[in-house]
Amino acid sequence: MADLSVGQARRIALAAQGFADPVPQGAPTRRHFRRVLGRTRLLQMDSVNILARAHYLPAFSRLGPYDDVLLDAAAWRDTARSPRLLAEYWAHEAALIPVDDWPLFGWRMDDYRGGRYRYTREVLARNRSLAADVRDVIVGRGASTPRDVEGVLGIERAPGEKGSWWTRGEVKHVCEALFASGDLSATRNGNFVRHYDLAERIVGDQVNVTVPRGDAHRELVARAAAAHGVGTVADLADYYRLKTADVRAVLPDLLDAGVVSEVSIDGWSDRAYLHRDARIPRTVRRSTLLSPFDPLVFFRPRTQRLFDFHYRIEIYVPEHKRVHGYYVLPYLMDEQVAARVDLKADRSTGVLHVLSAHVEPGVDQGEVAERLAADLRAMAAWRGLDDVVIHSRGELSGALSAVS
Repeated sequence: MADLSVGQARRIALAAQGFADPVPQGAPTRRHFRRVLGRTRLLQMDSVNILARAHYLPAFSRLGPYDDVLLDAAAWRDTARSPRLLAEYWAHEAALIPVDDWPLFGWRMDDYRGGRYRYTREVLARNRSLAADVRDVIVGRGASTPRDVEGVLGIERAPGEKGSWWTRGEVKHVCEALFASGDLSATRNGNFVRHYDLAERIVGDQVNVTVPRGDAHRELVARAAAAHGVGTVADLADYYRLKTADVRAVLPDLLDAGVVSEVSIDGWSDRAYLHRDARIPRTVRRSTLLSPFDPLVFFRPRTQRLFDFHYRIEIYVPEHKRVHGYYVLPYLMDEQVAARVDLKADRSTGVLHVLSAHVEPGVDQGEVAERLAADLRAMAAWRGLDDVVIHSRGELSGALSAVS
């Protein structure tokens, strides 16, 4: 007999990610936001802004409508009264991590010492003097964009050449390499543009803390286990994009220390690891929209095992091949992912467009439509939109239109 049922594993996961925590009765505060960070441990970033950039959504899913300034201040402002809480680095892809966790990625910074991508490494290898020049500019000028640095260095782009991710100049590649190696960190402006600065100016004394690779892996696996509540080796590895071999190497220590215990889950082929602080609520009553990159669902195999929900992001799929839409958000209703909706914010007209609405098999359309309609209105209000317009695509659209 399995130690846990899938239903128990699901409730453990929901509680670990903060969905069993009480929703603030008033406007969420910095204290509430810190509670979310204590659950998720990281916030995956993404530049797509068709609704809201991905890193803003997890706090909404757990707290309800909140002021984006809470995140902006935590990540990109630093004052004596409100010290910076977050810094950007490669954790689960590009992510905001607690400043205190910066030393846990020193081993990865060492691995990326020459740059994260092959072409970036090639640019850095043939531009060592440029790397020194870029750093000197940032030392003197402070937080800077690659275009700012080019201006100081007198570098001119070819006519018509843009400075986007896809057509970056060599300064951009050098900045990326220095960011990956931990020499630089970055803040963002309202247009999501990175301003690179010396890491010590952003994360402070944490840049001087050295954590051996094995110790860092052990701590990251422990944190991944806490964030999951219960998870397989593959789950634990994915949270911080570790190798499964690195996870297996430190699990005996975590088992011996009682940080995790080995369990079996009904229907799961792999053994799982239960964190010592995990709890199993009797029930979870929460409905909310989830980011495609929410930690609850960003590892798709785990999402399938926990919720029997097959989910793929279709942003990069040609339009005529999309099944559910461009920017599709899963809809959590209590202990199941009950539906998915393709959303688009039209800020010029103040409308949240529900381009498609699909319900999962076996879910009561009437109940999900009622609750989803309320949550869509809350989402619209949070993004400063006045109206929700339901389009006709998807088998849930009719019932959703009827109650909206």
